[in-house]
Amino acid sequence: MSTLHGISVIFDLDGTLVDSEPNYYEAGRQTLADHGVPDFTWPDHERYVGISTQETVADWKDRYDLPASVDELVAAKNRRYLELARGATRAYPEMRTFVELLAAEGVPMAVASGSSPKAIAAVLTATGLDAHLHTVVSADEVAHGKPAPDVFLEAARRLGAAPSDCVVLEDAAPGAAAAHAAGMRCIAIPYVPAQADAPEFATAGLLLPGGQGEFTARSAYDWLVNSAGLS
Repeated sequence: MSTLHGISVIFDLDGTLVDSEPNYYEAGRQTLADHGVPDFTWPDHERYVGISTQETVADWKDRYDLPASVDELVAAKNRRYLELARGATRAYPEMRTFVELLAAEGVPMAVASGSSPKAIAAVLTATGLDAHLHTVVSADEVAHGKPAPDVFLEAARRLGAAPSDCVVLEDAAPGAAAAHAAGMRCIAIPYVPAQADAPEFATAGLLLPGGQGEFTARSAYDWLVNSAGLS
């Protein structure tokens, strides 16, 4: 029997499993430039880390007074993102090792992301992570994106797991808040280091303020083993 018997692990995708934020930034920058906003910067992008594409674009429409519809802008951004993602998306090496460790133990795993189903599939295929991650939930499939708990609760339902038996890995404050709202434990790996002291991250069972530079597959695995009896 696995040391981790009874635990299910749910991964956020962007910024957690894969370093996709540069592609999202570039897709957003190009889309906004096409619609008359030429000066969208990386700091501008950082405020949207962890928020679904739909909600990001809805905010753009208001913030930049864009005439195009939200649906048009989402389609344009997703199209550009898919082109970038298929050509260049890197899985974090320690995260890949962690997924492989869990797969070898037979731990049920899922991906719960604010990205579209097509974008999630493209990234998992491009990185080869689809070999181990078969259960996938997009925010497009539930009523509310993060920080609402919907995507995580749906992932648990599809895994046949109780929320209290699930551990979420997240890089963004809205995702940490969503995990807490779902009644799940969280390993938080902040993508934006300056946000590591956000109150949402204070609810995490394990917080790595240094982000991916501090994350190791072995330490995360050991934490899971040590916390296995806490559900």
